Amino acid sequence: MTSLNDLPIRDDLRGKTPYGAPQEHVRVQLNVNENTHPIPEGVATDIVTAVARAVLGVNRYPDREFTELRESLAAYLGHGLEPENIWAANGSNEVLQHVLQAFGGPGRSVLGFPPTYSMHSIIADGTGTRWVTAERDEDYRLSPEAVAAAIHREQPDIVFLCSPNNPTGTPLGLDVIEAAYDATEGILLVDEAYAEFQDGDTALSLLEGRPRLLVSRTMSKAFAFAGARVGYLAANPAAIDALRLVRLPYHLSALTQAAAVAALAHADEMLAMVDEIKAQRDRMIAALPALGYTPHESAANFVLFGGVDDPHAMFEALFAEGILIRDVGIPNHLRVTAGTDAETTIFLDALARLGVPGDLGRIAP
Repeated sequence: MTSLNDLPIRDDLRGKTPYGAPQEHVRVQLNVNENTHPIPEGVATDIVTAVARAVLGVNRYPDREFTELRESLAAYLGHGLEPENIWAANGSNEVLQHVLQAFGGPGRSVLGFPPTYSMHSIIADGTGTRWVTAERDEDYRLSPEAVAAAIHREQPDIVFLCSPNNPTGTPLGLDVIEAAYDATEGILLVDEAYAEFQDGDTALSLLEGRPRLLVSRTMSKAFAFAGARVGYLAANPAAIDALRLVRLPYHLSALTQAAAVAALAHADEMLAMVDEIKAQRDRMIAALPALGYTPHESAANFVLFGGVDDPHAMFEALFAEGILIRDVGIPNHLRVTAGTDAETTIFLDALARLGVPGDLGRIAP
């Protein structure tokens, strides 16, 4: 049987592994930071109606400039942004791919700060952009001084920062973003996939006067729109023009555009569940220490917790109970998404039944 290694794949891709979060049908799925709350029925009806109207015109190509969607996203984001400041694609991963295609590529590098979003390095590999890294401190934080020093040392063409960070949930101060921008002559991308769950300022407030700053967002998390695949970015119009050079023609379908515009028209209703999700996140942070675990501060919709003696065994034990969380590869840590009140209860009750850390005999599946 032919294997991948038998094919003339690019040499720089040999030995690489694709993104692979487990996809299993379980009663409680808390592993990929989705919004586990369903879309309100009235909103869903309006979205279906908008998509049905769009279907009547699918014999024609969609609006290549997705004008209405850019208008809706600019209005949602505020901060004085206009449609010409907005880009969108099929999920934030495609947005990041466009950025690396336009500003990265062979002979160029992108700097990240692991542990961070795993797709950053994978997209770098796919675009032939060299992935370089610098360390975080013991609490997974970044200081302005450390970030600036890493940039001066590595001289990357692109810098990726997550605010808040995934998979740790760590918030990022605007002072760090300002220091990073001042330290680089290249592109600074701030990945704000979980911005709606954090309290405080956003990098959007720093865009004015910073043409090399790009701020990416997604509708997959707070908007409960993961299956629709809509990511977007705010930046100087010149940076948006650069992304046009690398996008495929008509890359956003008419159905995707219609669904996203309809969802944004109900932004208040779609985001009404954010406070409940934050409450469940904070509930887990408060409850985990009593169970013997060490949760980290989180400004996102998930919690990274340490004190897990055998993450694989704990993962398997929870999976045996129909609960799927995430082993992100950080020693002695696991990550769990903040779901509904009922899902949180099931998860915490299961941890309590499985015993305190170190009691591996009791957590064998």
